[in-house]
Amino acid sequence: MDYFICIETSGDVCSVALCSYSGEIITRECWEKNSHSRYLTVELEKLFSEFIEDKGKQIIAIAVSQGPGSYTGLRIGVSTAKGLAYALDKPLIAVDTLAVMLENLKQNHSGIVEKADYFVPMIDARRMEVYYKIFDKTSRELSGADNLVLDESSFSDILSQGKVVFFGSGADKFSKVLHNTNALFVRDIVPLAKYMYQLTKERFDAKLYEDVAYFEPFYLKPFIPTTKPKDLLGNA
Repeated sequence: MDYFICIETSGDVCSVALCSYSGEIITRECWEKNSHSRYLTVELEKLFSEFIEDKGKQIIAIAVSQGPGSYTGLRIGVSTAKGLAYALDKPLIAVDTLAVMLENLKQNHSGIVEKADYFVPMIDARRMEVYYKIFDKTSRELSGADNLVLDESSFSDILSQGKVVFFGSGADKFSKVLHNTNALFVRDIVPLAKYMYQLTKERFDAKLYEDVAYFEPFYLKPFIPTTKPKDLLGNA
């Protein structure tokens, strides 16, 4: 049987999934923050030893959630995925993190999905800023991924046209400033590897592969390293 390995490390949760081409999914998740570097490769090794080695199963592609999201988390996930793709000589597939969040919403909140006209996954980018993308009822992208500092007038154009679901780690703070009867909020949506299956399969069938040597995560904003005040003063 043929399987995809899916890796998701864009946020606080580190998750991996072994997904058969036909849709069987075996997943592992760690909800402890800052655990990606010590958890990811250990769980991948367990998946290989328990479900792949000497079991007649074949890996046909490596998929990774490409971002936007945490700079460090994305680097860990993408580096691991590229290493696996190179070592196993398998294609690398990049999946949009915001689309993964939409898959989570559709599979777990069908009631609210049926009521909505638009869907806006939001990733918290600190303070009042979020990374987001807009989808319509058919999951068609109406905007590319972008960043925005939220205020009470944000998304007024689509809110005037119908019901909009805002979901993800950035939705909670938006609910505190937006008061609109067309706005619906779902806060418990995070990107997880098990929701990458359908998106991975579609890209695999279309042969939309990444260059293992040159692929980089989609950060959306450039990473700017900062120096602690004590270091500026020359203190240890």
